[in-house]
Amino acid sequence: MNTLRMGPVEWALLAALSVVWGGSYFFVEVALGELGPLGVVFGRVALAALVLYVAVRVSGETMARPPQIWLGFLGMGVLNNFIPFNLIVWGQTEIAGALAAILNATTPLFTVLVAHLLTRDEKLNRAKALGVVAGLAGVVVVVGPDALAGLAPGLGDSEDIWPALAQLACLGAAISYAFAGVFGRRFRDTPPLVTACGQVTCSGALMAPVALLVEKPYLAWPFSGETILAMIGLGALSTALAYWMFFRILRAAGATNLLLVTFLIPISAFLLGHFILGETLAPRHFAGMGLIGLGLSAIDGRIWARFARPKA
Repeated sequence: MNTLRMGPVEWALLAALSVVWGGSYFFVEVALGELGPLGVVFGRVALAALVLYVAVRVSGETMARPPQIWLGFLGMGVLNNFIPFNLIVWGQTEIAGALAAILNATTPLFTVLVAHLLTRDEKLNRAKALGVVAGLAGVVVVVGPDALAGLAPGLGDSEDIWPALAQLACLGAAISYAFAGVFGRRFRDTPPLVTACGQVTCSGALMAPVALLVEKPYLAWPFSGETILAMIGLGALSTALAYWMFFRILRAAGATNLLLVTFLIPISAFLLGHFILGETLAPRHFAGMGLIGLGLSAIDGRIWARFARPKA
C-alpha cells in the first residue's frame, strides 16, 4: 500500500516549485537581453553550485565522495543540466518562454518511454501508452504543421526554420531530462543535496571554458540591475532552491505526486511572460497543452482510477 501522500506542506511546496521552475523561463528571457545563451547557462549553474555547496555544509554533509560517485555526478550533470539548459536557453532566443515550458512539460512522456527501454520495473502498460500517444499528439499541435514544414527544404520559408529548430531543441531538452530521470536512480543512497550540488558543480566545470572562451560574457560587464537580479533568480531560486523543494517533495510524497508539477509549470511561465514581458500564445498552444495534460493524467492514472472505481 502506498503511504506517500500530499499534505498541506507538500501542496504548498508543489505550488511554490511550479512558480520557481516556471520563473526560470522568465529569468532567462530577461538575462538574454545582455548575455548570450552560454553565459546565461554558466551563470545559472555556477551560482547554483555555490548556493548548494553552502547548503550541504550547513546540513552537516560533505562533498568528499569516491571517484565513481563523481563520475556519476558528471553524467547526471551532462544529462540534467548541461544538455537541457543549453537547448532550452538557446530555444528561448527564438520562441517565447511559455512555449518552451509547454514543450518541456513533455518530459514525463519521454521518461515513460526511456524507462520502458532501459529498466525492468517501469514497463509500459495500456494507460501509459495511451498517455504517451495523447501527449505526443499535443506536441504536434503545439509545434504545428507549418513549423514542421519549415524544416524540410522547399516546403517552408527559410526564415521559419529557426523557430521550428528552437521548438525541437526544447523537445530535445525534455528527452535529455528523461534519460537523466532514469540515470538518477543510482543516487538513491546519496543525500539529495549532495547529488544536486555534485551535478551542478560538474555542469559548471563543463560550462566554464565553453562560455568564457566562446561567448566571453565578462566583456558585457557591467550588467544592468535587471540582468543581475534575473541571474540571481535563475541560479539561486529556479535552480538551487528548486532542487531542494524537488527532493523534499520526492522524499515525502513520491515521484507520482511530484509529477503534478508538470501541469503547473507552463501556467506559471505563461502568466509571468504575459503580464511582465507581454508574451502571447496562439490558440493551438493551449489546445496542445490540453492534450499534453491529458496524456500526463493518463500516465499518472489516479484521476482515471477515481472515475473507474465502482461505487459501493
